[in-house]
Parts: sequence; C-alpha cells; structure tokens
Amino acid sequence: MAKPTVVVLDYGSGNVHSAVKALEVAGADVELTADRTAVLEADGLLVPGVGAFDAVMTALRDARGGELIDRRLAGGRPVLGICVGMQVLFDSGVERDAPAEGLSAWPGAVTQLTADVLPHMGWNTVEAPGDSVLFDGIENERFYFVHSYAAQEWTLDSQPPYPDPKLTWARHGTRFLAAVENGPLSATQFHPEKSGAAGIRLLANWIGSLRAS
Repeated sequence: MAKPTVVVLDYGSGNVHSAVKALEVAGADVELTADRTAVLEADGLLVPGVGAFDAVMTALRDARGGELIDRRLAGGRPVLGICVGMQVLFDSGVERDAPAEGLSAWPGAVTQLTADVLPHMGWNTVEAPGDSVLFDGIENERFYFVHSYAAQEWTLDSQPPYPDPKLTWARHGTRFLAAVENGPLSATQFHPEKSGAAGIRLLANWIGSLRAS
C-alpha cells in the first residue's frame, strides 16, 4: 500500500526539517513546499509555526497559506497545525498587549500564560480524552513544549451532525489547550517532532487517520 502523502507548508517558518524527518519516520511520503497544487492534493497538510504570532500570520498571508488551509478544510481534507501553527487557527493572538488577527478557523484568542516561569519550556503531561485519535496509546506520555502563549478557553459550540471536538489540556501555571481534534482540522501546542517516540507515535496516529479519510 502506498504511503499517505503529507505536505509540510513551506512559508518561511524557521527550521522545519525536523518535522519533515519525523513525518517520514512516522510513515508518510513527505514534501516541503508551498506549491498550490501539491498542498491541495496531498492526503495531509502540516502547518508548522515558530516565533511571534503576528510574524507567522504575515508569512502565511504572503504565501496565501490561509486560503490554502481554507480550501482544504472546505473539502474535508486533513490539516495539522503545530505550535504557533496551532495558535494562528484562532481568531487572534495577543502578544505584548498588541492583538493580531488569526485565521479564525476557531473562535477565541491566544493569550499569555499566567505562570511563575515563562516560557513554558520542556516536557509536560497532557489530559487527553479517551476517544482521542492523536493520543491513542500515548495518553500518559510526556511531550515537549516551548511557548509563552496559548489558547486557554474553548468556545466553539458543535452543531449536529458534526461531532464534538476532542480537546486535550495541559497545565503550566494556568490550564491551556495542548491539542484539538475537530473534524479534518487538528493541532498541537507542543512539538511532536521534538517529543521522541511519543511524538512519532502521535504523528503516526494522524497519518493513519489520513487513510481513513
């Protein structure tokens, strides 16, 4: 059976080669590109994100990344956001009291964590729902986080026939969303590509779901 194809969106967001390598190890045929046809036709699209919310949004707009993500989601085509690639899926990000507009795939704002030490850097456990696809078999593992901002609320009301989203939480000072699984759109605040065997398993779980979709 052919491997599922995954495009890592190449829009200038830092070093993404570790994500490419991790996806390959997890079982995907991977391409790093911003080519429109490749992005739209791949079985899965991974949206990385490193740095400030506003800078990532500017780079995404320049690459027409938001349009490509919208096109995929409109067709039920899976997308996975990582770190700031998760944050930009919300309405806005507020860094240094300056709000920046996000992609508005989900309602809500990304705000600074309230904690004694920032950034939240290192390994942490998560609270995953029992029916999670991403965390199947790794519910009790630890994952690698590097961030000072996160979505700390979930306000989207699901409407039948759409299923309720699967929300995974973590805590650093305050409770925040560590991952979301919402139909074809999933995201993690942590870096699976830096999370060792557990991160590879999570990516493999996502890649496995591409076959079903």
